[in-house]
Amino acid sequence: MKNIIIFGAQGYALSVYNAIKTIYPTRRVLFFMVTKIGSNSTLLAQLPVREIESVSIEFSFDEKRNIEVLIATPENVHSEIEDTLDKYGFTNHSKISSEYWDDLMNQLHSKTELFSPLKNLPAGNSNPALTIYMAKSHNDKPLVNPYTLPRYYLPIQVGASNTNNIISNIRDDIGENISAKNGNYCELTGLYWIWKNVLCDNHNTITKENPYFGFAQYRRVLLLSDDDLLRLEKNDIDVVLPYPLFYEPNINAHHNRYLKDSDWSAMLKALKDIHPKYEEAFSEILNQGYLYNYNVVLAKQNVLKNYCEWLFPILERTEELSIPKGSDRSDRYIGYMGESLETLYFMYNKSNYKIAHVGCKLFI
Repeated sequence: MKNIIIFGAQGYALSVYNAIKTIYPTRRVLFFMVTKIGSNSTLLAQLPVREIESVSIEFSFDEKRNIEVLIATPENVHSEIEDTLDKYGFTNHSKISSEYWDDLMNQLHSKTELFSPLKNLPAGNSNPALTIYMAKSHNDKPLVNPYTLPRYYLPIQVGASNTNNIISNIRDDIGENISAKNGNYCELTGLYWIWKNVLCDNHNTITKENPYFGFAQYRRVLLLSDDDLLRLEKNDIDVVLPYPLFYEPNINAHHNRYLKDSDWSAMLKALKDIHPKYEEAFSEILNQGYLYNYNVVLAKQNVLKNYCEWLFPILERTEELSIPKGSDRSDRYIGYMGESLETLYFMYNKSNYKIAHVGCKLFI
């Protein structure tokens, strides 16, 4: 039995732990390890979260070499963590890349059947037309590893009304838009533009020709293979979402980390005013441990349109109820709420939509 230490202490690390425990039950995870505890919990999955400096003095050189450390954090900090592990003598380490994560989650959910993997479904012979808009900003940092995406990805500049720096032919300040609210809505100003100017335009050529529409970020995209595309119409898939991250004790941990209590209360009040049935169901959904992160989605055009029609009135009402109001601030709070509301909407409607899941690629 080979011992493992998981480096990380957030949803990514907890997800990897659950996958390892399910897929490789004979392997033993000793604990979670971080550089500094900071705001991290000191206990995760009933295992301690420990700082690397204190751990290092307890293990001999040979013991460190024989323990595998799985780096379970976002990929943009992998290199820095590798250097830290090498410094303390933990040279036997592996990075959980986006592709590795995708494989782990596929194996995990194939066993648990909690979240259906798209790649487990049979592939058809026809490749549906689709368009996925990728949100990009003039403030985006240059990527270390530039990438080339399939032609069905179209960049859309978000927050375009707040700058004279034009970086895309498609911008969220053209037509009906909330581009000026990008400081609060983040990438969601792009999704709003898609809703109002594409999905609601019955005369739009793209709308007529594409049964599927999606939304991604310049660093986050769905890991879709060519075979995955062939599975969409063959299996009448309504929605493709990234595998959810695990949170402990439940997904309240996510909004507690990113949102003020008063803003969360404003959102709950808005939800109760507009969609009381969803508000009633929210407490149960919040008490489970799975959250759809990143505001990334691919769906049939009518499904995505229905979701937007549900989502944005809630967010607009939340802006009015929050203190300070949305018009008096710029702190990304609406964007964070979008992740929780996406989780609510699709988990509430899981019996109404055929939902499949894939991994999510992080570009660095």
